[in-house]
Amino acid sequence: MNSTWFRRFTKTAGRGTRLVCFPHAGGSATAYVDLARTLPADFDVVSVQYPGRQDRYGDAPFTAIAPLVEAVADELAHDLAADPGRPYALFGHSMGALVAFETARLLDRRGLPSPQRLFLSGRGAPDPLNRARGLPEEDADVLAEVRKLGGTDQSMLDDPDILEIVLPALRADYRALATYRWGGGEPLATPLTVLVGDSDPMVTVSEAGTWREQTSGDFALKVFAGGHFYIGDHVGEVAAAITEGLLAGTTAAAA
Repeated sequence: MNSTWFRRFTKTAGRGTRLVCFPHAGGSATAYVDLARTLPADFDVVSVQYPGRQDRYGDAPFTAIAPLVEAVADELAHDLAADPGRPYALFGHSMGALVAFETARLLDRRGLPSPQRLFLSGRGAPDPLNRARGLPEEDADVLAEVRKLGGTDQSMLDDPDILEIVLPALRADYRALATYRWGGGEPLATPLTVLVGDSDPMVTVSEAGTWREQTSGDFALKVFAGGHFYIGDHVGEVAAAITEGLLAGTTAAAA
């Protein structure tokens, strides 16, 4: 896989399903280090590295969802052509759930193989009426939102030098979310597993359940104790939910 766009945090690449993980707003590929190392070694877990962060700090971040989706889909299309028949799945958290979903839709429109399953975390389905939740635009408001959501990287917000590095990506990601509009479309045939924290200030369990309308296939909703970044406290359980979803797809295909 293209080393510019994807990172692998395991010593070897599993020969089974490839799981492509999409980070949250302001996040980087390293958000999935623990998950990658907890999942069974048979899976090949890779994380998307968006431009404008970590080793891609010199690349301008995207300020709209559509071109980001286009770029990721191009990379995945190349890999699908290079390794035909290799099953793959997509996992996205928060903004990453939206990017993963739209990437799956774009690949479907191109007539390319569909993911074995989509895992969408910490976000509700796109609103058909495009009633956008008020998203912060000023830097101070963006930072206040990030603090409210919590997570494991809060200390960086108190370091002016680190903040200067991470703020452009945060600003760009929130701009991309604020300008996103749901274009509609038929439900995917791809099965969905939706994951959410029971006290997430961004999305309720009920709102997470709205993803059910976006698939004609199997649907599962997994609720965990915790807030927006519940994954950090439940890595093993999340890995089990992913494994369950992927094995269910394998069983169904063999039936």
